Amino acid sequence: MRILSLPALLAGLMLLTACGPDNKTTADKPAVQSTASEQAAANETAAQAPEPSVEEQPPAGKLPDGVRPTAYRLDLNLDPRQEQFGGQVEIDIEIDEATDHIWMHGNNIDVTDIKALVPGKEAPVSAHYRQMLESGVVRVDFAGGVPAGKITLRIQYQAPFDKNLAGLFKVEEKGEAYALAKSESIQARRFLPGFDEPGLKATYDISLIIPKGYKAIGNAPETSRTDAGDGMEKVTFAQTRPMPTYLLSLAVGPFDVVERPAIPANKYRKHELPLRGFARKGRGKDLKYILDVTPEMLRIFEEQLQRPYPFKKLDIVAAPQWPSGATELSAAITYREQRILVEGDEPAPGLRLALLGVHAHEIAHMWFGNLVTPPWWDDLWLKEGFSTWGTPLVLTLMEPDGGHDLNAAVRAISAMKLDSLASTRAIREPIVDNNNIRNAYDAITYAKSLGVIHMVDEFFGAETFRPALGRYIETFADGVADSPDFYRVIGDETNSPQLTDTFRSFVEQKGVPLLQVNMDCSKDDAAAVRITQQRYKPLGSPIADSGQQWSIPFCMRSSSGVAQCEFLTEKEQVIDISGGQCPEWVLPNANGSGYYRFSMDEKSWQALLAQFAELAPTEQLSVIDSAFAAFEAGQLKSNTLFEVLRLSANSDKRQVVEAPLGYLAKYADHYVEPQQRDNWQAFLAKLYREKVKSLQDSGDNENKLLYSELLGFLAVEAKDADARKLLQQKAEKFIGFNQSRDPKALNSDLYQSALTVAVQDSGKAFVEKLIEVRSELDDPLFDSASANALGRVTDPALLHTVQQLALSDDMGAREAFGLISNALAEPALQAKNWDWLQHNFSAVVAKIPEQWRRNTPRFAANFCDANTLKQAQALFTQQQKLVPGYQRALSQTEESINLCVALKDKGQELVGSLK
Repeated sequence: MRILSLPALLAGLMLLTACGPDNKTTADKPAVQSTASEQAAANETAAQAPEPSVEEQPPAGKLPDGVRPTAYRLDLNLDPRQEQFGGQVEIDIEIDEATDHIWMHGNNIDVTDIKALVPGKEAPVSAHYRQMLESGVVRVDFAGGVPAGKITLRIQYQAPFDKNLAGLFKVEEKGEAYALAKSESIQARRFLPGFDEPGLKATYDISLIIPKGYKAIGNAPETSRTDAGDGMEKVTFAQTRPMPTYLLSLAVGPFDVVERPAIPANKYRKHELPLRGFARKGRGKDLKYILDVTPEMLRIFEEQLQRPYPFKKLDIVAAPQWPSGATELSAAITYREQRILVEGDEPAPGLRLALLGVHAHEIAHMWFGNLVTPPWWDDLWLKEGFSTWGTPLVLTLMEPDGGHDLNAAVRAISAMKLDSLASTRAIREPIVDNNNIRNAYDAITYAKSLGVIHMVDEFFGAETFRPALGRYIETFADGVADSPDFYRVIGDETNSPQLTDTFRSFVEQKGVPLLQVNMDCSKDDAAAVRITQQRYKPLGSPIADSGQQWSIPFCMRSSSGVAQCEFLTEKEQVIDISGGQCPEWVLPNANGSGYYRFSMDEKSWQALLAQFAELAPTEQLSVIDSAFAAFEAGQLKSNTLFEVLRLSANSDKRQVVEAPLGYLAKYADHYVEPQQRDNWQAFLAKLYREKVKSLQDSGDNENKLLYSELLGFLAVEAKDADARKLLQQKAEKFIGFNQSRDPKALNSDLYQSALTVAVQDSGKAFVEKLIEVRSELDDPLFDSASANALGRVTDPALLHTVQQLALSDDMGAREAFGLISNALAEPALQAKNWDWLQHNFSAVVAKIPEQWRRNTPRFAANFCDANTLKQAQALFTQQQKLVPGYQRALSQTEESINLCVALKDKGQELVGSLK
């Protein structure tokens, strides 16, 4: 049974994203709608307005070329105490050719008036606004047409605040109302009629009428605040730099504001930078930690990129609710509050690591994505991949001994699990439907890109690659750049065709290269390594043998003591061993920096494992990954895999010890028969019990985090009685179950494992107390962890209580998703929870965050049988209109279940070999 924390769930969503044709879903059906007020205005000129062209279909994806916005002037009345908002936007646009209509975006917006202001015409041109697709594609028809050149659209409109964390939404916390805009990826069209594509950058002049005394957050500094009457005031912001709609920040509410001293000017930035933090009322004090680390982090980014931070301020916003962990809104980075609020001076090690990682990633976006923007979502990797890669580089400079390089290696390797599937996607591939945009936010875009960029940086050298990257930023600042633009600039700057070939090879095609490494020592003093490349595929995979090849920067080490690097471009290549002597062992991934797996014969595996303790930690991670991959491809013996497990458990590096845990949990869920369970659990206890004891009193953050991870693993997977009793007691003390509450009994790293054990072992009264405490504690991390733990109930008598809670107003949308995911991963009641999901599917979809609905097929991903697969296929055939963009997640889930079934014999053989 795997404990699924919300960060793990989100990682799982990225790791399990299926590919398939970008078919138009039923949600893309024509949705021609004109609101009553909009239609009334349009009726005045109905006789003049041209009829929509019968031949031209609404664009399901990218808008047609030829129309570009250059500036927005937005004036909104935005009161989060109300149910809707409204105002006016003027959009300056350039049109290449005279036309009677244009395409733009707007979703569920009531347009009350729309006109075109044309230079040289005294009277405005009447226009007719119609939403044509449910994804928010709009057609605007002009009475008599408009000429080529510059015009201005003036649109008056109103819209409801969203209640499900999409677009401009409102939330209530502790009796206070807040409004926040979640614009990425295509949510800005819910609150702003406009051109909602990343490549259509424009400036913004924004003013808001808000309740007097409320705080307003935008992308530019506030320039004035004046009385607007009736208890309202008008807030005006400075003009922004050119930016796309997905980076728009609009937030209003009774926020606490923490003003910090301005970050001093430096060699690259000539002006001081205002730094502020925003949190909901009463939580401003908990921004201290993130505000403390921000100036140093920003300084390192500026020095490494040799480019200044591009905006006039930096606001750090802790949103009371937010559908993702964080979003890089320009100059107003917005986080779900549980990711950055820290009670006390020092966060728990796991929270601290996550905070630093997400903060560095979002700051990196200020250059990668915000300053230089991909023109369309198929080049998402240029912002997400480079921000992911930049994160450990900066954190390692901040904390040289923090293990951030190992965390990056773990993340890159994690992408290979998804990339091993036939249904995966390439880093860059066409996106032709709005409903498939969010499917690109997966481990391929983030973690595979990280691995590929790191491989290039290591092989060709930071001194070659990084200056070229700086030139790329400088060349396209305030503009857009796609992959061919990137390849061209990088190629010109480095004068290295191999470097650009590597990027094209790994970015434009999917899959993990598998290098079959064979020693050839048949000739005296002329030893060689024969390397054959092919695409990796596990047992049962539908991947065809197509002869796929990559351009691979390859480095190996051997007992000769010399590292050798070659550029692999052929199906089969031979590398002569330096010195000519046959080596005792070969490591086919020196430094663990290559994005590939390797396979060898049994003798070579044994020789390499004999050197395991002498390998660098990143190399050890590569060995562990390739060993499990070989086992799941039917090419590694069980005894060899057990040796890998033992070596991993003896490591002094957290990441190396933790590397097999996900595999072990999977095998426990699906391949351990009841009669084998005692042996399996004893084996796990033998692997990790002494390690846990040795870490119990450590003061080192990495050791503290490893202690929490292993203690939870022992309690849940090994059912270790001592571990379960310890966590149960901690959980009972923490919530005050039959005793006075002790808030120090648990740190946040142990919340989920301890609460899960107690939910299962302490009975109905504990569950009732936990639900009561959830409503009393103001702790977002506890909210999330307790929801996940409640999903793990094993007493059937408690199912109704927990299922009702999941769909109630007492459970947040994200927390409900976590609870349901955990319920469907809990073997004890998995079948009952699946039956409940099928009967309550529409209510579940309505409850969870809208942008996560496409992932609902992954609720079935923890099953390992053909019958449930058929039920899942039938469910989504029937309910597809509720979950636009679901196809990729469904095909991913189908393949995952089929692969799980195909591995059963091998998995049961592994477990059965324990004596």
